[in-house]
Amino acid sequence: MSIQLCVFDAYGTLFDVDAAARDLAIEEPRLHAIWPRLAADWRRKQLEYSWLREIMGEYVDFWQLTRDGLDWAMEAQGLNDPDLADRLMALYRALPAFPEVPEMLDALHHRGVGRAILSNGAPDMLESAVQAAGIGHLLDEVISIHDLGQYKPASAVYALVAKQMGVAPEQTVFVSSNGWDAAGAAKAGFRVLWVNRAGAPVERLPYKPAAILSDLRAVPDKL
Repeated sequence: MSIQLCVFDAYGTLFDVDAAARDLAIEEPRLHAIWPRLAADWRRKQLEYSWLREIMGEYVDFWQLTRDGLDWAMEAQGLNDPDLADRLMALYRALPAFPEVPEMLDALHHRGVGRAILSNGAPDMLESAVQAAGIGHLLDEVISIHDLGQYKPASAVYALVAKQMGVAPEQTVFVSSNGWDAAGAAKAGFRVLWVNRAGAPVERLPYKPAAILSDLRAVPDKL
């Protein structure tokens, strides 16, 4: 069956999650030396809390998880400054897209392939990020898990694509920078492209990506 739809994870895939800490470090001396570790811990705890809350059945939206992860990461670096945390969160709400994103989405559009986001992000977070990146006109749909109240890699999350877009998994390519998300999407029946920017090993999980990319530029050619 021909590919009709390309679905993207948002944070880390389309949007650069390190940008908030990296950009604030330019003007904030306390972050000059520690921002890479802060950004890594922030992202790691944000994701861990999504998995743990999913297991515990204690859902809160992704904005709260993002703040919780930041609070942990700042304390780990000996920072106790709510104003600094607020500044970082404000930058996170308007994360930039990776440089290749607009051209890649435009290429998919010209090939007649639909473009959508499926994200853990809360709707207002996603709206802000899409607007800040200037890519709203290149997307057909932005799907949040919020109304479902479950986080990836729960199977019900990936089922949202067919429900909202009317396209079967076998006609859908799913693109993520997260190896665990790639595995969850492959289990759901999508053809999966894993954007492995860090050169990490493939996750030891039952389901594997169809192809591994170093960035998003090659997505149109992999359909």
